[in-house]
Amino acid sequence: MPVDRVLLAAPRGFCAGVEKAIKALAWMVRVFDPPVYCYHEIVHNRHVVDQFRQRGVIFVEDVAEVPPGAPLMLSAHGTAPEVAAMARARAGVVVDAVCPLVTKVHHELKVRSRKGYTVLYIGHRGHEEAIGTMAVAPDAVHLVESEADVDRAAAAIPDGTPVALLTQTTLSVDEWAGLRERALQVFPDLWLPGRSDLCFATTNRQAALKAIAGKADAVVVIGSGNSSNTVALEKVARATGCPVVLRVNTAAELPDDLSGVVAVTAGASAPDELVDAVVARLAPTDGVEEIHVTEEDEYFPPPPELRDLLRALATTVSVSLASRSASGTGAADADVSAADVLAGLPS
Repeated sequence: MPVDRVLLAAPRGFCAGVEKAIKALAWMVRVFDPPVYCYHEIVHNRHVVDQFRQRGVIFVEDVAEVPPGAPLMLSAHGTAPEVAAMARARAGVVVDAVCPLVTKVHHELKVRSRKGYTVLYIGHRGHEEAIGTMAVAPDAVHLVESEADVDRAAAAIPDGTPVALLTQTTLSVDEWAGLRERALQVFPDLWLPGRSDLCFATTNRQAALKAIAGKADAVVVIGSGNSSNTVALEKVARATGCPVVLRVNTAAELPDDLSGVVAVTAGASAPDELVDAVVARLAPTDGVEEIHVTEEDEYFPPPPELRDLLRALATTVSVSLASRSASGTGAADADVSAADVLAGLPS
């Protein structure tokens, strides 16, 4: 593969929400005998999900599939309130690994709907985050995927009704911006959150890719096809005009005819080991240049249910487990990467 140089985007790969979710599910695997259940894929990455499947995690699309009393984790994408209530009524220990940035949007929707607003929600139909968010106030929300959807919502919303705009956290910045502008044209008094709902990690990864895609003969985006932020990176790369844009799950999917300068990035749920394997397969003759756009130091602590569980175990079982739980939460948790946790899972 005659690749001259690889431009590596930074930041790339795991975000704080994914780190939180993966480490939380890893704790569930360590604490409970298999099987541990997870509602939806813990994160949208085939490699990560397969690693957990190999360790006895069963991913379900309906909490009715979970045996009564079994341990259950709710995924990082957020869960509809009625589904979460059903899970807690049915399962044993339930740990909610929802990303705090998704929780913020749930809260915004709840508050706006209670104040009488109709909410335009920019999101992708059928995506788990969109489903869970819209279920917070289904009678007050309109899904928006296009400018035509904005116009249809305008025709359906009674005059004088206050309107707000909220967003799926993992969208392309450009996609969101265009729909936001159209919504402002149609609804001049549109309420917007003080800070964009778009995830900082999503926007950072898109900015990093934009910084290198224009210098490359090809762009490789690493991540799964059901990952919204990964698909957004692919759209960003195509919008730059780069002649070759590829999305791959693993290095094995790379074609043999790439050449010149190749830009590489990874979605927020893709682990570094996949990036390392892609770079190794590309084998650039002139080496790798990492382009830093910004540094990320955000950290999301473990879910409160997990912290409570580990504290309870520490007071009732062996000293070894107490030691492990003490070192796996709180300040020490921030110093341990999800990649290392995955690598250290019991087989």
